[in-house]
Amino acid sequence: MMGFAGTLGAVPLVADADIHAPWNGHDTRVLVVAVIGIGIIVALIVWLKIHAFLALTIGSLFVGLASGIAAGDITKSYENGVGSVLGYVGVLIALGAMIGKLLADSGGADQVVDTLLRGKTGALPWKMALIAFIIGIPMFFEIGLVLLIPVVVLAVRRTGARAMLLGIPALAGLSVLHGFVPPHPGPLAAIGVLNGNVGITLALGLLVAIPTVVVAGPLFGRLAARWVTIGAAGAALEVSGGAEHEDRREDRPEDGQDDNPDRPKRTRTPSFTMTLVTVLSPVVLMLIKAASDVWMSKHAALYPVLQFIGDPVVALLLAVLLAMYTFGTAVGFSVPVLSKKIGASLLPIAGVMLIVGAGGGFKQVLVDGGTGTAIAKIAIAANLSALLLGWIVAVLIRLATGSATVATVTAAGIVAPLAGGESATHLALVVLAIGAGSLFFSHVNDAGFWLVKEYFGMTVGETIKTWSVMETVISVMGLGMTLLLSTFL
Repeated sequence: MMGFAGTLGAVPLVADADIHAPWNGHDTRVLVVAVIGIGIIVALIVWLKIHAFLALTIGSLFVGLASGIAAGDITKSYENGVGSVLGYVGVLIALGAMIGKLLADSGGADQVVDTLLRGKTGALPWKMALIAFIIGIPMFFEIGLVLLIPVVVLAVRRTGARAMLLGIPALAGLSVLHGFVPPHPGPLAAIGVLNGNVGITLALGLLVAIPTVVVAGPLFGRLAARWVTIGAAGAALEVSGGAEHEDRREDRPEDGQDDNPDRPKRTRTPSFTMTLVTVLSPVVLMLIKAASDVWMSKHAALYPVLQFIGDPVVALLLAVLLAMYTFGTAVGFSVPVLSKKIGASLLPIAGVMLIVGAGGGFKQVLVDGGTGTAIAKIAIAANLSALLLGWIVAVLIRLATGSATVATVTAAGIVAPLAGGESATHLALVVLAIGAGSLFFSHVNDAGFWLVKEYFGMTVGETIKTWSVMETVISVMGLGMTLLLSTFL
């Protein structure tokens, strides 16, 4: 998926000695196996209608056996991949779902949507992209997604718009920032490998990100909405489902007309300001942590405190506790009612988490089988410039393994010798080119693909036509902007 901390543990498997070794039969074998494995997963889901979790698990076992991983180690590889994803992203999804449920049921999402709907409705996709862009600067893709989803779905329900018209701009804003801008793990890892400059990469990353969001977000969103005409659906609708209907009930005067007098009622609605403060609180905490990484000495007394409260899990946990007040007791919900709502928020995402975890398991089996190493050998033999080679290597490894982080770190390691002695500006451009390549065509081996599919309730084909194509637009646009900047800087 996009930016899993756990994926970094797989990177040492792609060792320099293996990358520079001569091409052999095993390299050919793992590439063929990867293609067949992906085909098996797609066939099981699309044609045989097997649940995605089972299909990904079956595909993982096939790839492991066919790649030559020892039989006793295949399940360990798969389990490590599942654990590395769910151990981090699973927690974030759960905490984000809690905030989303309280945001919807308290009327806070209505406040945000009411504000967004002011003015011309045609500007709504641009507003979605702007909000996602702001949130995406310090926040991991997964966190931003689970926080924005209730707002996107409610806006779709209220306007009657097609989901992709508003969903694609939000996804693009989050994804672009994830691939191009520190403090996201991919760009930071590449900066470390290439000995780049964080500040220069951040500045140039924002310069590349803005036009890329415009093209891949609101502009492509119009086309995606024509290709896939769905409305509000999927796990996102279930998390926030019933909120609008419940709000209408709760807003009626207490005249005895309610057909369910036992329904927990809120007596107030959170203000727009308080809603933003609550939703953006984890963003601010993570931004403070990022700032401390850049400008504060690691020996300062306050540094470990900022590192702790700015950790994504801690920041989201604090946001949940704040939401229990601002979206809970402050609007009239009792503590027992809050507990029930939080429990209910986890039910729709159970299947999502299993599918996302299985996607991580499939990715790990591909990596452990040697697919990334084989692709790296091909890229080195092509003898291209560091900037273009970095993008191509990242694209190939991304396609094969589904991990943006593995693609970024591996590509950075391959091009590091070629980029030696370059200026800080050129190194930053290489980092951005690699980041662009790491986002190319997310598909069935990327846990993020399944997260988006399940949240929006799309089929595999619909997800490819929207999310996968959007990621490709971001990747190509990012490369184009990087090459353009390289001619002037």
